Amino acid sequence: MSTNIITDKEFSQFQRFIYDAAGITLSSAKKAMVGGRLAKRLKQYELASYGEYFHLLTSGEAPAELQVAVDLLTTNETYFFRESKHFDLLRDLATAAHNDPIASRKSFRVWSAASSTGEEAYSIAMVLADRIGSDRWEVVGSDISMRVLQQARLGHYPLERTRHIPPAYLKQFCLKGIDVQQGSVLVERSLRNRVQFMQVNLNASLPTQLGVFDVIFLRNVMIYFNGDTKRQVVARVLSLLKPGGHFFIGHSETLNDVSDAVQGLAPSIYRKS
Repeated sequence: MSTNIITDKEFSQFQRFIYDAAGITLSSAKKAMVGGRLAKRLKQYELASYGEYFHLLTSGEAPAELQVAVDLLTTNETYFFRESKHFDLLRDLATAAHNDPIASRKSFRVWSAASSTGEEAYSIAMVLADRIGSDRWEVVGSDISMRVLQQARLGHYPLERTRHIPPAYLKQFCLKGIDVQQGSVLVERSLRNRVQFMQVNLNASLPTQLGVFDVIFLRNVMIYFNGDTKRQVVARVLSLLKPGGHFFIGHSETLNDVSDAVQGLAPSIYRKS
């Protein structure tokens, strides 16, 4: 069998695999994507079919390969300052917290709950560093994929990915590559050190070390979940949002029939009472 053709039966096996692992529902339109992304693993193990690779995953013979498969099957698409109105509100919230004599004594904490390769988390950190300064703020970025978390920790990106960063932030927080690094930028070390990246599966119990947050970004994630999984994931995430805290989702998403734990302020922007 040609290793670049995945059968319907094999595709259904991987649909179940990624649903069980991460709660992600893959539509039939993703069949070619799954085949393409896993083809290199068949070649790596000299396997003749996707069915043989699925057996490898489920047999326990290669436990480390489970994370590789999850990494390959989770879609990661992001860029700096995506959906800019969320960052406009974040600036206002950070400024208000900084100027409030009571709130300013506590650390202002923001969670990028599906941070992918880190652009969202670093965008948040730039805003907080600008509005709050060097003290009393924290950013946590999490993802299920170890591969993208490794990229995020490096903070090294192609220059074209930075086109939405405000020019003042680009100058202050990023270093432009020269010579062999030309065409890329590196997030400045002191900002990188302020962002903590950790692996979190939103479809399982959340680690207690996450703590609670003033603002949570859970954007463009629910589109991969079915109704029941959406409700469970959102309930889990919102349990870590402080009363009065703000919750951001993607512009194409809604919490209708998903959660009533927060109230809508504007499309994709919610507040916990």
